[in-house]
Amino acid sequence: MLKRRRLEPDKLLSVWDATQQIPVDLRNVDIREALKIASQFNIYAYDAYFLVCAISLHSPLITLDRRMNEVAQSLGIHIMEVT
Repeated sequence: MLKRRRLEPDKLLSVWDATQQIPVDLRNVDIREALKIASQFNIYAYDAYFLVCAISLHSPLITLDRRMNEVAQSLGIHIMEVT
């Protein structure tokens, strides 16, 4: 985001600090399902892993990636807006 000038340098550390407040759990991913989604939508498997996690956990997704947002919506995944 910094490289694309979507984030000002003076905000970088506060954004990092905010992300550290997000609880993180390690989860197993249904790799076969992720590969199907990656193939179907022509996206990276890495992105599909996040989509499969959101689906399996019935959890919203936070992303700034336009394409991932489109795919998530087409899969019925709720997107959390970032302001």
